[in-house]
Amino acid sequence: MNALLEKILQSPDAQIVIDKAKAILLKEKKKRQDFYDWLKPDIKAEFINGETILHSPVKRSHLEASDNLNRLLSIYVDKHQLGICSTEKALISLTRNDYEPDICYWNNEKASTFHADTMLHPAPDFVVEILSKGTEQRDRGVKFQDYAAHGIKEYWIVDTKAKTVEQFVLSDLEAIEYTLHTKHTLSDMIQSVVISGFEIPVLAIFDKGKNLEILSSIII
Repeated sequence: MNALLEKILQSPDAQIVIDKAKAILLKEKKKRQDFYDWLKPDIKAEFINGETILHSPVKRSHLEASDNLNRLLSIYVDKHQLGICSTEKALISLTRNDYEPDICYWNNEKASTFHADTMLHPAPDFVVEILSKGTEQRDRGVKFQDYAAHGIKEYWIVDTKAKTVEQFVLSDLEAIEYTLHTKHTLSDMIQSVVISGFEIPVLAIFDKGKNLEILSSIII
């Protein structure tokens, strides 16, 4: 049993706490619908624990790392017909919250449910967040917990300053917490646990020349 739930159920005022939580979540549900009605294609925003979070423009290092990794990943997935990849404007809708991760991947089974008007996407199988000063707390906090709780099997956290990639995985189907598979540095190769056969040098995420070299080997 989830530790927080067990703690609540051990309390004599459990029913009072649960009733209050239900009332709060009911109000939050209305705010979430308002968020959907307000959201526009040119706005990058997320709905997290009842609040709308607007995102500021990111630095070039963030954009380049995102572009480099997404280029390799999306072309590899397309070539091998493994599903669909999307970048930051794909809104994933989880039980309570809505996020726009930097990169997402859905397998063929999930991707087959998408259509031209799909705006709210289910939990991906693989997700990448690229750290920035304004997002690191959420990337390592609420998103880290929420992605694991919703069965997103693999989560990469990319640090453009340290030039590292932390690769987190769910240890088994019952897991609700990530374990650190490996923290990769520039000299390492990184291989996805979820996307079969996808293995690249970490350097290809941060260096355009290396990125193009690896891209050529994927295309051939």
